[in-house]
Amino acid sequence: MCTGGSEPVVTRRSAGKVAGMNRHLRLHDQLLSTARALGADQGDVVSRPQLYDAGVPRWLVAREVRARRWRLLGDQAVCLHNGPVADVGHWWAAVLQGGPRAQLDGASSLVAGGLSRFTVDRVRVSVPRGARVRRTAQYDIRQTRRWQATDTTPSGIPRTRNEVAAVRGALWARIEREATYLLTVCVQQGLVSPSALGQEILRVRRDRRRGLLHAVVNDLLDGARSLGEIDVARDLERRGLPRPERQVLRRDRRGRYYLDLYWPRYRLVLEIDGIHHSWAENVVGDALRQNALALQGDTVLRLPLLGYRLEPEEFFAQLRTALEAAGWSARAA
Repeated sequence: MCTGGSEPVVTRRSAGKVAGMNRHLRLHDQLLSTARALGADQGDVVSRPQLYDAGVPRWLVAREVRARRWRLLGDQAVCLHNGPVADVGHWWAAVLQGGPRAQLDGASSLVAGGLSRFTVDRVRVSVPRGARVRRTAQYDIRQTRRWQATDTTPSGIPRTRNEVAAVRGALWARIEREATYLLTVCVQQGLVSPSALGQEILRVRRDRRRGLLHAVVNDLLDGARSLGEIDVARDLERRGLPRPERQVLRRDRRGRYYLDLYWPRYRLVLEIDGIHHSWAENVVGDALRQNALALQGDTVLRLPLLGYRLEPEEFFAQLRTALEAAGWSARAA
C-alpha cells in the first residue's frame, strides 16, 4: 500500500516538471521572437541595450552566443544568427558600436543611401568631439569636429545627408582621383545635385582639398567651362604643344555652334565636355556635331573634365599623337 500510494505523488511531480519546462520553452521562444522583431529592420543586428530594454535577459544573450547561434560584432552589437552578415547588418553594427550619437558618414553613408559602383574598405562612422569612442578593428569610428545633429537623415539608419556625406567622403578620400570620382558619381547617379554640393562646400573652412572640391563642383555645374578651357590651354603651353584657337564658330544644317579648341592648320578639334554631355538629351546633338566635323575632314578628340582631373597625361598623349599625325613636329616648333 505504501508503494501504491506513492505513485500519484510521483506523477504529479513529473507533470509539474513538464509544465514548468513547457513554460520555460514558451518564454524562450517569446524572447527569441522579440529579439528577431528588433532586428528585422536592422539586418538581424541589435544592440545589447535594445535587447535588455525589450526584456531579453543577459543570460539568454550569453547562452545564445555561447551556443554559437548568435555572434558578437564588437562589444555592443549582436548578430541574431551565425551566418554571413549583410551590408545593412554591418552598417547597424558600426552605428551601434559608435554610441547614441553615431552616424554613418562619408562614402559609407552614400553606399547605405544607394550609391552603386563604389566600395568602401571599412564602414566609417562619425561621433562628435568629446564622445566616447569604442574602437574596433572591424569598423572605423572617429570623432570629428564637423559632426552636427542637423546633418543626420530624418529616418532609417542614422547617417549623414547625401550632400554632407559626399563632401566629407571627398575630403577623407585616400587620393585626389578618388575624391573627384566620388563627387562625380554622386551627381551622375542622382544622389545629390551640384548646387547642393556647392552649398555644402562653403561650410569647409580649412582643408588641403578645399580648392580641388571647388574646381570639381564648378565642372559639375558646367559654370567654369571657360575656366576649364583656360586650364587646358595653360597645360598645352606647358607641354610645348601648339596654341589653339578658342570658341571657333562653325555652322551645319542644324545651325551654328562653337568649337572649344581648334587647330585649323592641323584640322584638329578638341571638345571639352562637362558632365552635362553625358546626359541623354545632349548625347544625340553631340554625336551629330562630331559626325558633321568628321565629314568636313576634321579630327575630333574629346576631353571630359572628369578625365582632365583623373587622367590628364593619357588625354594629352592622345592629343600629341593626333597633332603629330597631322604634321606637327615638336622640333619644328
